[in-house]
Amino acid sequence: MPIRPDLFLPELYQIVLLVVLFALSISRHPTLRNDASWVPWGAAVGIAVSLASMGAEGMLFHGAYRVDMMSQFFKLAVAVGFFIGTLNATRQVTLEQDKQSDYFMFLAFSALGLMFLASAAELITIYVALEISSYALYAIIPVRASERSAAEAGIKYILFGAVATAISLYGLSYILAGQHSSYLADLAQADWSWAGNPMGVVGLSMFLAGMFYKLALFPFHFWCPDVYEGASNETAAYVATLPKLGAVVVLVRLAALLKPGMEVTMIFAVLGAASMTIGNLAALAQRDVKRMLGYSSVSHAGYVMLGLVAGTADGLAAAAFYSLVYILMNLTCFWVICKTAENGRNVSLDDLNGLYRRSPYMALVLAVAAFALVGLPPTAGFIGKFFLLTSAWNHGYNWFVIVAAVNTAIAIYYYLGLVRHAYTVEPEDASRLRPVDVGIMNRVWGTVLAAAILLLGAVPGPVFEMAAAAGRQLMR
Repeated sequence: MPIRPDLFLPELYQIVLLVVLFALSISRHPTLRNDASWVPWGAAVGIAVSLASMGAEGMLFHGAYRVDMMSQFFKLAVAVGFFIGTLNATRQVTLEQDKQSDYFMFLAFSALGLMFLASAAELITIYVALEISSYALYAIIPVRASERSAAEAGIKYILFGAVATAISLYGLSYILAGQHSSYLADLAQADWSWAGNPMGVVGLSMFLAGMFYKLALFPFHFWCPDVYEGASNETAAYVATLPKLGAVVVLVRLAALLKPGMEVTMIFAVLGAASMTIGNLAALAQRDVKRMLGYSSVSHAGYVMLGLVAGTADGLAAAAFYSLVYILMNLTCFWVICKTAENGRNVSLDDLNGLYRRSPYMALVLAVAAFALVGLPPTAGFIGKFFLLTSAWNHGYNWFVIVAAVNTAIAIYYYLGLVRHAYTVEPEDASRLRPVDVGIMNRVWGTVLAAAILLLGAVPGPVFEMAAAAGRQLMR
């Protein structure tokens, strides 16, 4: 069967970008090696390539690599996130000039692994793609101007990742022993009940540990706030968003194998409820904004589980749509942190005091992102949570929906705390009221991100319909 290059154009383009960055990183010319200002525009071309390949469908490598609506939707989301992430990191204060090409090469490598993950339709392929996306992050998390906290964050990410990987591989051996196949197409016909195949249920639960680790779902979330706090602001913005897409697309494909009420599905629901509750309660006590967003991501991982346990095409579509909305909301919030942080240091709630006077544009962008993360209309966060809650209602998990609604109310306190500090609390030191010079282009791009959140909340139809079509295709 001949290989059709048109089926993996986004991956091919990302490989070309990666090769160019590798060539620049080993170049002897300092000007070429140290100039990465062109990378965001190269990433923008990747968005166009992903859009052009949205209709591609087919199977590659003997069924291990599947190109369909779901994979192309997530590749587009990865391309968008990679563009925003590189745009955010182009002027990184804590990154040495001679490491620019290396840094962006590792970002591109991670994004390539996530694209592979979007199309992986076989468990070993999923594992390899997951490791490709993770290894690059192991290298860039400690890069923060020789700060010890960054080294600590890197060590924690590696150690937790190693444990999660070991558990996943052990679970894979149980799946192979119990179901005699690693292909999702074969596993879709298998029995996943505890009574019929307990070894398969145990194996799948353990294999999912790797996905839960990337998603920062309880109880695999302990690394999250520490890594966000220790990594540079720009690196934390990437780690907090794009790897979640890879985890969600794998969970969506595996959730299509299950039915509501099954033991594995109940595990999803229980861990999701625990994750959103523990994440929100822990976030209430945080003063460091990145640690707060770390625990926030733990709670949002629980919300994604709502769509996965529904057992319907609409539920899978809601999970896919919300994952895209989440990276947009979180990247917008991190955009403000990165552009207003003094000398690239971590931002506390007190550092946001009086932001509306120092930088009105950034304060407004932060307010839109915070309202979206809460789930207030007319933002994309509201419509995303609405799709999730309605998809799970009357499918045997009404208790889960109620827990999610209660947690949304809890989250209002700390998310709107960001807005309160930016607009209603004045700094104690009057010298800290001097204007923050973020630059005209940073204000423009911040406004674009905020506008995208509002537009996706007001007109979600076109994007959600793409996700819905992908969900229906998976459930056939």
